[in-house]
Amino acid sequence: MIKEFEQVVIIEDLPEHELKAGDLGTVVMIHGDHAGYELEIFSADGQTLDVVTVDAAQVRPVNRRDVLHVRERSA
Repeated sequence: MIKEFEQVVIIEDLPEHELKAGDLGTVVMIHGDHAGYELEIFSADGQTLDVVTVDAAQVRPVNRRDVLHVRERSA
């Protein structure tokens, strides 16, 4: 079960937020009975880029086989 302040992986593109499948977010709020989450999205240097609301089906927990990757987001 995903908990507050855990990192999660976005599993589908969210073009309205310029996010792509594979991007990481940190859960800052859980909606309902884990029906959705408020995610804070950070840059690689720790700056907050966005706070977005997603459905539970749009994210998954981070696992030990995940590899981090950096991409530039448009300005």
